[in-house]
Amino acid sequence: MKPLKDAQLGAFTFFASALPHDVCGSNGLPLTPNSIKILGRFQLLKTITHPRLCQYVDISRGKHGMTTSVGCPVVMLLLLITREEGNMTSSPVLQIAHEVLEGLEFMNKNGMVHRALSPHNVLMDCKGNIKLAKFGLYHMTDHGADVDFPIGYPSYLAPEVIAQGSFHPSDPSHDEAPLPSGPKTDVWSLGVLLFELCAGRRLLQNIDITERLKFILTLGCMDDIVTVLAEEHGCLDSIKALPENVLELLRKCLTFLPSKRPTPAELLRDPVFSEVSRIYTPYQKPVSLFSSSLRCAHLELPEDISDLCKDDDEDYLSQRAIDEVYHLWCLAGGDLEKELTNKEIIQSKPPICTLPKLKDVAGEAYYPLLEDEQSSLPQSNSSNELSSTVTLPLIIRERDTEYQLIRIILFDRLLKAYPYKKNLVWKEARVDIPPLVRGLAWAALLGIEGDIQAKYESIDKDTPIPTDRQIEVDIPRCHQYDELLSSPQGHIKFRRVLKAWVVSHPDLVYWQGLDSLCAPFLYLNFNNEALAYACMSAFIPKYLYNFFLKDNSHVIQEYLTVFSQMIAFHDPELSNHLNEIGFIPDLYAIPWFLTMFTHVFPLHKIFHLWDTLLLGNSSFPFCIGVAILQQLRDRLLANGFNECILLFSDLPEIDIERCVRESINLFCWTPKSATYRQHAQPPKVAGDNGFGKTATYYSSDYQDIPKTDLSREPLALCDLKAEMSPRISAEDLIDLCELSLAGPTKRTKTGKPKIVAVDIRTGEDFNRGHISGSINIPFNTTFSPEGELVQCPASGVLQNYRGRVIVVISHAMKSAFATHLVKVNFPRVCILDGGINKLKPTGLLTVPSPQI
Repeated sequence: MKPLKDAQLGAFTFFASALPHDVCGSNGLPLTPNSIKILGRFQLLKTITHPRLCQYVDISRGKHGMTTSVGCPVVMLLLLITREEGNMTSSPVLQIAHEVLEGLEFMNKNGMVHRALSPHNVLMDCKGNIKLAKFGLYHMTDHGADVDFPIGYPSYLAPEVIAQGSFHPSDPSHDEAPLPSGPKTDVWSLGVLLFELCAGRRLLQNIDITERLKFILTLGCMDDIVTVLAEEHGCLDSIKALPENVLELLRKCLTFLPSKRPTPAELLRDPVFSEVSRIYTPYQKPVSLFSSSLRCAHLELPEDISDLCKDDDEDYLSQRAIDEVYHLWCLAGGDLEKELTNKEIIQSKPPICTLPKLKDVAGEAYYPLLEDEQSSLPQSNSSNELSSTVTLPLIIRERDTEYQLIRIILFDRLLKAYPYKKNLVWKEARVDIPPLVRGLAWAALLGIEGDIQAKYESIDKDTPIPTDRQIEVDIPRCHQYDELLSSPQGHIKFRRVLKAWVVSHPDLVYWQGLDSLCAPFLYLNFNNEALAYACMSAFIPKYLYNFFLKDNSHVIQEYLTVFSQMIAFHDPELSNHLNEIGFIPDLYAIPWFLTMFTHVFPLHKIFHLWDTLLLGNSSFPFCIGVAILQQLRDRLLANGFNECILLFSDLPEIDIERCVRESINLFCWTPKSATYRQHAQPPKVAGDNGFGKTATYYSSDYQDIPKTDLSREPLALCDLKAEMSPRISAEDLIDLCELSLAGPTKRTKTGKPKIVAVDIRTGEDFNRGHISGSINIPFNTTFSPEGELVQCPASGVLQNYRGRVIVVISHAMKSAFATHLVKVNFPRVCILDGGINKLKPTGLLTVPSPQI
C-alpha cells in the first residue's frame, strides 16, 4: 500500500443506471440494483497496486444509485506539461509512453482495459512518474452496461469502438451487447495522447461531435494517419521534426485496423523502447502473507532503539498505508458524500485534512516492540487514556480513532511476523481485533499456513456437480441485506468457494447452512477466495467435525444432548421449565450450531462473536447457546411451548457483547471433560497447527488431551440422554481439586474450594477410602422417595455449597442423586465418570485417622 506521504486522495462520482421496480429475475427475486453490482466489481480494484496506477481505496453507495470512488490521484496533468513546455523532446515522449504502457500491460494481466484514456486520466506525480487514473471505471460498470453514459472520450476512442456506437441494455433497438473492448483500444488512445504532446495542442476539440466521429472513421482510408492528422491540425512541420523512433511509435499506436495494431505488452517490447527500457526495473508484486515464496521485512534498527522516536516533529502517521489512514478518517467522523457536497468539487487537497490530530500519539506507538519486557521507551502522552479505553465497550473501542491506530499498527507488525509471532497474535486477539485486519487475524488464529492460492487453484470449481442446484438456490438468500455479498460478484465468489469446499471434501456433503458459514470468511476476504476457502476449511473440522456427513443424525443428537446437559449444569431452573413444556433443543438449536450462529445473527454481530469463538475450543459454542437462553430467560420462564416456538421463530434482539462476556464466564465454570463428545474431532498429531497446543484463551480442548485410564469413556447415546447432568473425568477432578498425596490445595479468593466432591456412598464405604476433602452425604438420607430434599444435616451441608461445582461420586454410575439436585435447582452439578473405582488405582484415596 502507498504511504500517505506519497499520496493525495481524490474522488469521482457517477450515477448507476436505474432498473424498473416491477421486474424480477429468473429466480423470482427483485433485480440486483446496478449500483450494488458496481460495488461488488469494485472490490477487485482495491487489490490492484502498481507504480503506474492510481490506487483505489474505497467506494460508497449513496442515494439514488450515486456511487463515489475514492483513490489516490496525483498532482499534474499531462496537458499542463504541454502548455508549460510546448513541444516535447523525444526522450520524455518515449518515457511517458513506456510508463503508460507499463500500467496498461499490468491492467491487461488482471483482465482489464482502461477505455477512458485522456489527458484528465493520465496523471503525473511530483517526481515526474506517470499514473493512470479511473482505470477501473470500465471494469466496475460491466463495460459500461450499468451506467447511462459512455465510458471514454470520443476524441480518444479507437475507431472500432466508435463504429459500435453507444449501447445500453434497456435500449430495444439493440439485440445484443457489443463485445467488450480489448487491450488494443487503449493503444490507439495512447497514440492520440502522444500526438497531442508532440504537436502541443488538443485534437478535434473545436468541431461538433458528428464531424469529429466522421473524421476519425475516414482515417481508415489513409496509409499514414499521423501525417493526415498533422496536416489537418496545421502541425505537419512539428511532427516531421520528430525523431524517427517517435514517429514510428505514433504510427504503430495509430494503426487503424485492430488486427494490425499491437497490444501494450507487444509494444513495450518493441525496439523503439530499447534505450528507454534500460532505466526501468520490472515491477515485482510483493509477496503475500500466505504463499510458497520466502518473505521478510527489511528492517534496520539503530543500536539505540529509542533513536527511532527522537524526532518530535516527525510525521509518523504519514508512514502508514493510505487505506489505514482513510479507515481512521472514517472512524473520526469523515463522511465522503458530505465532503463532496460541501466542496462541490474535488480539491487537490483531500478531506483527509479533517483527520483529528494524532500528533499526541508518541513515536514509539508507530514502532511497537513485540516483547513487552524489552520495551524501555517512554510512554505516550495519552497512554493512560488508552489504558482506560481498553475497558470500554467494544463498539466504542472500534470507533476510537487513536485506539484503532495503535491496534492496527501492532497487529500489522504481528501478522507480518506470522507464524513466528503466532502466540502474540493470540494474546492481543484476547483484547480485541481491529476490524481493518480481522480477516488476516482470523486466518492466523485458525493456523492457516502455506501456499493456499496454489491449493485453491488446483480444485476443480467448474465441472458441474449435483450440489450446484442447491448452492444456486441458497446463495440469493444468504445475508443478502449486505451490499457486497448480494452483488453478482459476491454470488460468483460464494459459488466458487462453496463448490471448492464440496469438491475437496468428498467424504462430506453440502448441507443447507454451509453458505451461512462461508459468509463471514468471504466478506472479510472478498478479494482473496483462497484465504476464505482455507479459513472455512480449518474452521469446520474444529467446531463442526462430521456435521456435514450424509447421515449426521448421531453427531447432531450427541451435540444437542450435551447442550441440554450444559443448560441443566448452568441454569437448572430454566432447564426444568423447558423440559416440562417439551421445548427441547432439537426445536431451535440445530440452526445455531450447524451454522455457528451465522444463520441467526447479522454479520456485524457474528464478527464480534467469532472474535471470541476462535479463541475458545470446540466446546465454547455450548456456552454461547446457554448465554443466549439466559438473555431470554425471563420470557422463557413466563411462557409455554407455543409462545416459546413463536419467540424463536423471530429471535429478539440479543446483546452480543453481553453474550460474549457471559459465555466466557460460563466457559470458565465448565470442567473440560463435561462437554466431551465421542464424535468430536480426534486428537491432533504432533506438529499439527492446532489450537490446543498454541496460546490458550481459556483452556485447551479436552479432545486434544491424550487419553489415559482416568479419561472419560464413550457412552451410548441412549445412556447419555438418560442423564440430566454431565459427567466429568477422574483426571479432571484431580486437576480441579489439585489432588495429591498431600491432599487438596485449590482454593478460591474467599478460601472456599471452587469445587466440592460429594460422596453419596454409605458411611461405611466412605470410611474405607475417599477423596481427601470430599464430604459424605448418603443418598438415602438426603432425598425422599419422591425426590424431595429432606430437611436434615446432610441437606444443610448441601445448601452451603450451592453455586459451587458439585461432583457426585458413587460406587457405580448412578445419576439419580444428581438428577434430584437439578430438579431442586442446584446449579453446576456433575457426575464422576466411572465412580470411585476410577480413583482406586491412583493412591489418592484416604481413610479417616483412628480416634484415640
